[in-house]
Amino acid sequence: MIERTTLEFLDDLRRNNYKEWFHEHRARYEAARENVLENAERMVEGINLFDPSLGYPDVQKLIYRINRNLRFSADKRPYKTHFGVVLNADGERHSPLSGYYMHVEPGGMSVVSCGLYMPEEKSGSLKAIREAIDTNWEEFSGIVHAPEFRSEIGDLCREDKVLKRVPRGFRADSPAAEYLKLNHFYVWVHLPDDLVTSPEYIPEALRLFRLMKPLNDFLNRIVRP
Repeated sequence: MIERTTLEFLDDLRRNNYKEWFHEHRARYEAARENVLENAERMVEGINLFDPSLGYPDVQKLIYRINRNLRFSADKRPYKTHFGVVLNADGERHSPLSGYYMHVEPGGMSVVSCGLYMPEEKSGSLKAIREAIDTNWEEFSGIVHAPEFRSEIGDLCREDKVLKRVPRGFRADSPAAEYLKLNHFYVWVHLPDDLVTSPEYIPEALRLFRLMKPLNDFLNRIVRP
């Protein structure tokens, strides 16, 4: 489980997001980071019981840096106020593969997620995913409209960069039209703080990841045949 001290550190960082405070509390940061990594290792072990394609990547390489990239941002706060770990078979944070993602953030903002965020247009991945959804609509629809998936996970995220029209090269009346407009192909579920800091966190996250696995399999079959 995630320790309450981890969430407390992140909450304090949110209110004191500047370098001097962070350096004074670096020991708290290191302890919180280690706590998240311990949970990530347990996630890897649990996922392998139902998805051995993940393997055993080094979670040290898969946790995102706490430092924000400020080069192109108007928001100059130096630190993220969450921890994120992406778990994929490549063992790389920026792998083109779909993977499982754990996000730890106080205030009921912790998340378990699966899928692809910003598949590359240059490499052809974005077009290939749209084509596969269109061509294999019955299979894809069976995944995202499965009753348990729908009730426990919901639909693919539509919060960012959804096209107004079906992209060029696809029929406007395609049954997959609303999914062809997406630029991201992932799902997520928010988890309350009381769950994240309880012994039920890992079992519940793994239960949700298991339900997300068919989407993961579908996407990875396209990205890396």
